[in-house]
Amino acid sequence: MKALAPGTVIFHRHRGYGVITSVNLLTGWIAARFGSEARTLDLNLSMDEVQFADGEAILFRRAPPDRMPHARLMAMVRELHRAGYQRLYLYSWPKPSGLHWRWHLFTGQRDWMQRPWREGWYGSGADYNVNPVMGWGDTPAATTEELVHALARFDPQGLARALGRDEDHAAWFEGVCAALLPGYMYSLDMQRPADAPLQEMPPVPVIAVRASLPPYSGPALAWPPGWSGLWSKVHAMPAPAINLSGVPEIR
Repeated sequence: MKALAPGTVIFHRHRGYGVITSVNLLTGWIAARFGSEARTLDLNLSMDEVQFADGEAILFRRAPPDRMPHARLMAMVRELHRAGYQRLYLYSWPKPSGLHWRWHLFTGQRDWMQRPWREGWYGSGADYNVNPVMGWGDTPAATTEELVHALARFDPQGLARALGRDEDHAAWFEGVCAALLPGYMYSLDMQRPADAPLQEMPPVPVIAVRASLPPYSGPALAWPPGWSGLWSKVHAMPAPAINLSGVPEIR
C-alpha cells in the first residue's frame, strides 16, 4: 500500500480529485481539500469511499482489528515449527493491571521461568494498540509469511538458535493453534485462588483477541510440556558475569 500523508492526491467518488492536508492514522480520519484552498473536508477512511489518484483503494480497518497480537504470533510460530524451527517458544502473560497481555518469543533451551531475553523479541498489547507491529521491521497488516521473513531479516542469528527438534512441544503447540486460531489466544498465567496455594494444573486461560467474539467454549487446554512442577521447584538467579579485567566494579 502507498504511503498516506499530507500532500497525497486522492479521489472521492462524489467530490472528485483532492489533496490530503492532514492524517490521523490512530483514528482513521483525514482532512482534504477539493477545489477550495480555504475549506477542508474531514473524511473517515473506514466509511468514506476514498481512493488514491490512480484508483487504488485506501483500506483502513474495514474489518475489526485484533486488539492483541498473540494470535498472529501463534500462527507465525506454528509455521516456523513446521519448517523445522521447533525450539521456538511463545510465552504470554497478563500485565499487573490485567488490561493487556505481554508476549515473549525465546529460542534455545526450553526454560519457561528463566528464559533468555533478546531485544525485539517481546512486547505488550498496550503498545500494539497504538502501533500494531511486533517490532522487527514488520508492517501492521503483515501476513504470517511476511512476519516470518521480517523476523529472519531482523535477527538471523537469533532465529538460527530455534532450528532443531522439540517434538512434544511442537505437537502441543499445533494442537493449541488448531483449537484457538484465529480468534483466541492462550495465557500461561497460573491464577492463585484466594487464601490458597497455587494449583498444580488449573485450566489454561484462553482470551479472545477481538471484543466481538464470545468467551471461549472449546476443549480445555493442557499446559506446555515441561510445565509441571515449575512453581514448586527453586528458581536460581543467573550467576553474575566474571570480571577478568582486574578493575573493581561499582555496584
